[in-house]
Amino acid sequence: MKKVWLALAGMILAFSASAAQITDGKQYITLDKPVAGEPQVLEFFSFYCPHCYQFEEVLHVSDSVRQKLPEGTKMTKYHVEFLGPLGKDLTQAWAVAVALGVEDKITAPMFEAVQKTQTVQSVADIRKVFVDAGVKGEDYDAAWNSFVVKSLVAQQEKAAADLQLQGVPAMYVNGKYQLNPQGMDTSNMDVFVAQYADTVKQLVEKK
Repeated sequence: MKKVWLALAGMILAFSASAAQITDGKQYITLDKPVAGEPQVLEFFSFYCPHCYQFEEVLHVSDSVRQKLPEGTKMTKYHVEFLGPLGKDLTQAWAVAVALGVEDKITAPMFEAVQKTQTVQSVADIRKVFVDAGVKGEDYDAAWNSFVVKSLVAQQEKAAADLQLQGVPAMYVNGKYQLNPQGMDTSNMDVFVAQYADTVKQLVEKK
């Protein structure tokens, strides 16, 4: 019975957090130099980043954000190349995943291979993760140096430079606002995730 009450209390806290008003400088920061043309909701991550692993595979922040977004809102995810010895190659590999529409297939096993088993030590190892996840080797090879993938890599690099990205995980809304997790309640992870997702929703709706 106690566990039931604790679960209910957590749900109530999460609901209260998600309904709270947000404040510039606390849950989010308004950029000094907004960047026009960026996706409505843009998330940066790296397969080398432990906090990104927590965000994606443990807390499922991205999924919670997607569920909260107003209908028709586009959410885009970019990989950064400034972390790890294969950062640039993993950014290209993420572009391949996007081009082939296999992001959901690749994310968990790539995090596992890079951070947990540490079996990604070369470009060939990156390819193996794709193949083991069910992507045909010939499809991967054809996409790797394709124009589409090169364009996606350039988009990722440009967005990171334009937004003066300093670290990951990071999320931006409309090229104007950056989420500020340090200004959110981290004493309860359910509350934190609910507050994070609701902050994105409110910023998307912000005029």
